[in-house]
Amino acid sequence: MARDQIDMTPLQSRDDLVAWFEAGIKPRAQFRIGTEHEKFPFYRSTRRPVPYEGPRGIRALLEGVQMLLGWEPIMEGDNIIGLYDVTGGGAISLEPGGQFELSGAPLETIHQTSTELMAHLAQVREVAEPLGIGFLGLGFTPDWTRAQIPTMPKGRYRIMTEYMPKVGTLGLDMMYRTCTVQPNLDFSSEADMVKKLRVSLALQPLGTALFANSPFTEGRPNGLLSFRSEIWRDTDNARAGMLPWAFEDGMGFERWVDYALDVPMYFVKRGDRYIDVAGSSFRDLLAGAHPLLPGERATLSDWANHVSTIFPEVRLKRYLEMRGSDGGSRERIVALPAFWVGLLYDEANLDAAWQMVKDWDADMRQAMRDDVPRLGLRTPVAGRTLRDVARECLTLAREGLKRRGYHDAQGRDETHYLDPLENIVATGQTPAEAMLAKFHGAWAGHVASAYLEHAF
Repeated sequence: MARDQIDMTPLQSRDDLVAWFEAGIKPRAQFRIGTEHEKFPFYRSTRRPVPYEGPRGIRALLEGVQMLLGWEPIMEGDNIIGLYDVTGGGAISLEPGGQFELSGAPLETIHQTSTELMAHLAQVREVAEPLGIGFLGLGFTPDWTRAQIPTMPKGRYRIMTEYMPKVGTLGLDMMYRTCTVQPNLDFSSEADMVKKLRVSLALQPLGTALFANSPFTEGRPNGLLSFRSEIWRDTDNARAGMLPWAFEDGMGFERWVDYALDVPMYFVKRGDRYIDVAGSSFRDLLAGAHPLLPGERATLSDWANHVSTIFPEVRLKRYLEMRGSDGGSRERIVALPAFWVGLLYDEANLDAAWQMVKDWDADMRQAMRDDVPRLGLRTPVAGRTLRDVARECLTLAREGLKRRGYHDAQGRDETHYLDPLENIVATGQTPAEAMLAKFHGAWAGHVASAYLEHAF
């Protein structure tokens, strides 16, 4: 989750909220790629989760990485809860169950994304190995129960933990037992944002299918390919989903503001203190009439933090976040931004992708989203399957990356980063199905091998 924002500029009206989004508009020459990924720390000797405290805990891991990199610590009270690179813009943060997240710096090329990821994994491994800690790259914990997973000392997570059971049955699983990978991409105008949002929303189930690798719950197959994706269908439907209204006439920054204003709040932060306002209205805070915060006026920080607690399949901030994919291997972590950059940052491809999806109505898009956790690439859509759509989209993405013309030191363009996805489509077998085949074969019905084969 995002680092909490600090800008106490008072908000005067709804127009200030719209302007906050508009400030994300960039000329195409300044488009960048930000990639976030999460992974599960575990003790290699026991395959158990890592607590925050202790000589081999998450705190020790963060402190060791801080000493290695010299990044600024992010503190909550006396606890270190993350690290921030003041020069490059990247950050390391903690998800509720200790999931270790890299929020990558805004970079120009997929080559740089790959280099950043490889460096990060080498750096955390240098600190983690003496502590006996490994990192697991799956979308859902394969055998941990919810009760086994530690909690991190972050005030916002305490509030969310108390609120989640009130609005869905799987929200705590989302918080404590899932990992994702997420590319963040720019837009050049309001119209460009709308087209990218619509295309990426319609195709987000394809991202779910290609990256599906969460088929186990507490040591057994759960009947799904992406349980992480299924979890979001019953986490908090007031702040998640496929946003059918985004395809209606009049879509733009103002429409997103009105949506966000109607999403219930979690918290307000004042200094180091999180104030629980879960379920209340940001409209009241904007008007200076919040019943739990008499006399308080909303600030830019309040708005930025509230926007970060909205969880649709694609999220608008001052950029667009693709949120539909399970966490996975290092190769697939890089393949995901390569896919979306090739598709969305090339104007001809963006137009072609829009032509592909524009006739899919809200019911079709929702049915695809509902089916994909179970069916993966076999999910039907418009008389064909997601595997067919994947072939077409990968062809476009490859052409788009080739036209970008960025080459590495070996003279390769960015297209080779799509190879892992091409292999998945060629076989028709998602990562989850490959793991299930091993579970019923070489793994002999045990998920312990996942900690060897899918660890960083």
